[in-house]
Amino acid sequence: PFLRFYFYFFKEYFMLKNYNRPWFFFSVSIIIPWVLWFLAGYLSHRTDSENHIWLQSMLMLSGLLAPIFTALFLYLRNPILLQDLKNKFFHFEKKTWIYLILSIVVPFGSIILAQLISVFFWYSWEQFYISWQPTFSSALFSAWFVLIFAAIMEEIAWHSYWMDSLFARKKFFIACIIFALYWAFWHSPLATIKWYYHSNLVTEWWLYSLNFVVSMFVFVFLINYFYLKSGRNIWVAIIFHAVANVSNELFATDSDTKIIQTWLFIIFFLIVVYFDRKTFFEKIEN
Repeated sequence: PFLRFYFYFFKEYFMLKNYNRPWFFFSVSIIIPWVLWFLAGYLSHRTDSENHIWLQSMLMLSGLLAPIFTALFLYLRNPILLQDLKNKFFHFEKKTWIYLILSIVVPFGSIILAQLISVFFWYSWEQFYISWQPTFSSALFSAWFVLIFAAIMEEIAWHSYWMDSLFARKKFFIACIIFALYWAFWHSPLATIKWYYHSNLVTEWWLYSLNFVVSMFVFVFLINYFYLKSGRNIWVAIIFHAVANVSNELFATDSDTKIIQTWLFIIFFLIVVYFDRKTFFEKIEN
């Protein structure tokens, strides 16, 4: 009985309507990174860029952390939200563990399956070679550190405040579309930073850039679906994002194979929508 009371108390206490500053979060979390990242991009193209490695790295890091500090500012002003944040990190239900496992299996399994499919189209088996050589470099930090740290920092920001502020106002499908558009624009200044992942995509081929954007939309739907179904557990979002980042750079995967992976994500997404249309197209209850 005590546990039952505890569950219903938290369910009523942590209402999405308390996430009531979406425009403040939206504005601050995009303006600051854009200013800092465009400046980092400018420094990366200077002839004396090597003299500014530390500054460039600090600008990139500060831009990445800006949404987290914005969310923290909002949480510290509202004890209900602060308690909800703790719940997102430390409250685990039985279904949470299922989605934690899926957050590993789906992104990692998708790249393995995509590579297997590509072999039937005469792509090399060497794609399965663990190269340990990411396709991009960072000015100061290891690319592997960036892949994992960025996933953690982004998901703590997005799924601590931003997504729940959208869920409080929009149906799940619309909320995901809004966030995917926002997230695509949020990343765009990174394409100006020389040798960085997004910059390399732009210089490689326009189709790979388009695939990145399309995959981002499907990625948003899946990660938010897992997050919601797990009981709004933030570790599900973090693990999904981190595993996706690492697995896509771990192997010697051909860029065309990543397009196949996007199609696999789309097929999986459509299957999920077919069997759970209610979640996608009805208003999330507060």
